[in-house]
Amino acid sequence: MATHSISRGAGSQRKNDSSRRRETERFEQRLGEILEHATAVFYERGYEGASMRDLSRASGMSLAGLYYYFESKERLLYLIQKHTFDIVLRSARERLASTSDPEQRVRSFIYNHIEYFLKNRKAMTVMSHEDETLTGEFGKEIAELKREYYKLCVSLVEELRQSHPEFDSRLNSRLAVLSLFGMTNWIYTWHNPRVDADAGELAGHMADIFLRGVLPAERSADLEGDMRKSRASASKASE
Repeated sequence: MATHSISRGAGSQRKNDSSRRRETERFEQRLGEILEHATAVFYERGYEGASMRDLSRASGMSLAGLYYYFESKERLLYLIQKHTFDIVLRSARERLASTSDPEQRVRSFIYNHIEYFLKNRKAMTVMSHEDETLTGEFGKEIAELKREYYKLCVSLVEELRQSHPEFDSRLNSRLAVLSLFGMTNWIYTWHNPRVDADAGELAGHMADIFLRGVLPAERSADLEGDMRKSRASASKASE
């Protein structure tokens, strides 16, 4: 009798767990849809020009429901930025885990950044335009995520510098990283998918530009030779 009770109890627990997972999945899917709509509204109208009523109409959620779940448009902007940084950081770490070569790790970081940027143009545009909009605890949390992303990139440049210790004095990691972000963060202002390179090719070119700037002169020459060989091989393969 006790065995049957335990069995029924275990079965009931599994059903409850499965039900909770489905509810969580539905909630996350709906949250993703709302954030996507909110991103489009902020992209088109700007944060200051958008109202909760605009966000309600775009998402299909009642105005009362939107206020109940999200409280304010500031919280929606916070969730958009947090969601973006969480994904970019996670995917960057996954890619970096696949190689230990300092140059390849820099290339992987750049590719990850640009790939996400081009696939999520509206979200990245909103993030760039509303970079200092969030205040209070929201602003502090997003600022910490930005620092985490910045420090990850600095660590990659430090790894690169350590692989060329004779050039320590000429390489300023902070300046190198900020210059890299300056090059990659404004793609949305000029990239045209009909005429410009895709994420892979674009990331390759930008990585070449960056590495030529931070590596010793003779290593840059080697890099240029490797690039020519790689392009020649690619050309033969396409014939």
